Amino acid sequence: MRPGWLRVEVRGDGGIERVAEALRRHRVHTVCQAAHCPNLPHCWGAGTATFMILGDVCTRACRFCATRTGWPGGGPDPGEPGRIVNAVRELGLSYAVLTSVDRDDLPDGGAAHWARTIRALREAVPGAMVEALIPDFSGDRGALEEILAAGPAVVGHNIETVRRLTPRVRDPRSSYELSLEVLRAVKALSPGVITKSSLLLGLGEGEEEVREALRDLLAAGVDILVLGQYLRPGPRQVPVSRYLPPEEFMAWREEALRMGFRAVVAGPLVRTSFRAREVYRELACA
Repeated sequence: MRPGWLRVEVRGDGGIERVAEALRRHRVHTVCQAAHCPNLPHCWGAGTATFMILGDVCTRACRFCATRTGWPGGGPDPGEPGRIVNAVRELGLSYAVLTSVDRDDLPDGGAAHWARTIRALREAVPGAMVEALIPDFSGDRGALEEILAAGPAVVGHNIETVRRLTPRVRDPRSSYELSLEVLRAVKALSPGVITKSSLLLGLGEGEEEVREALRDLLAAGVDILVLGQYLRPGPRQVPVSRYLPPEEFMAWREEALRMGFRAVVAGPLVRTSFRAREVYRELACA
């Protein structure tokens, strides 16, 4: 049974219905729905969402994730960037968070489509900032260069778990070292961009393993660290090993800040895009 601190408060002011209707009308996907995010009521109630591009079928089969898996085939939808723009306009967003499924079926992993979507948002919504939560593109630096050239304000790539548990939790094509290399490459290619990564806790990791992962992320130049509780989305995913109380997340947050991360967001229900706009603004104004 899940502990009481994992209960989510649902707002009753119509915000959830407004976001859901906008997403339906513009035919756009969100990771909020695809990954069964526990913060959906909070974020949608506040009028925000994380848009998922390149369809809703992932070519990888990570054992912590509820996103549908398969081999989509066919190219990216050329009308998707415009629909994302329309949804962002309708919701009145000045800070748009994008993510995507992995598309190993595409020669560039979908990088060109990523760049088109970022540019469309920046050109159509004056002053809009875009956060890109990207897959690894199999480590292709050309793909990373193309996305960075489009001008995202923040680039995130999640390491997800500690080194030892990666083969058990993530798809074999998604290695711990590859994720670190992607983060290092982003910082090397664009030193001024803010980078972000996330760890899910409660998968069976030890404290020293978490510290090793934090040191590795710092060494890769990560600015923003996100720590959240792993919540099993369904019977096909790996079970939860332990539920960490809120005080433990706060202790990790304080330790990570002492280690040198510029910002840390931690809590049982926290996910990578949680409070994304607020954290970016805090760093941009620092």
